[in-house]
Amino acid sequence: MTRDRAGSAGFQTASLSPAFVWPVRVYWEDTDAGGVVYHASYLRFLERARSEWLRARGVAQQRLREEHGILFVVADMNLRFIAPARLDDELDVCVNAFTRRSASLVFAQCILRRADRVALVEAQVRAACIHATSYKPVRIPDFLLTESTHA
Repeated sequence: MTRDRAGSAGFQTASLSPAFVWPVRVYWEDTDAGGVVYHASYLRFLERARSEWLRARGVAQQRLREEHGILFVVADMNLRFIAPARLDDELDVCVNAFTRRSASLVFAQCILRRADRVALVEAQVRAACIHATSYKPVRIPDFLLTESTHA
């Protein structure tokens, strides 16, 4: 993320080559009365892509909770809404990059309309690793970083 002269956050995620893409079609349930995607729906789309990115690397979130007592929760999120998606649009929800920290992962994500590859949303999301019962931050286990980067 960069900052422009006015100090607002600037995103460059749409120009990155995606590490993972999760396809989504826009349904009525995702839209407002005018058939335009409601802003909260984009959050669900971004979450699904991160979850499927982990799953594609052999990391099952339910197993993390049951066997290792850890969860990932969104701690910070910055979004930039660029253009609207509409009913029946096919979207590509991308995980472009991630940065590892000791107790969190920071993802650069974007949502593109598949038909014309126009960037609709850009996001930076920090997912914190927490203990499943105390909800306190915990270090990401080494095995998890190995699984998620080598699968």
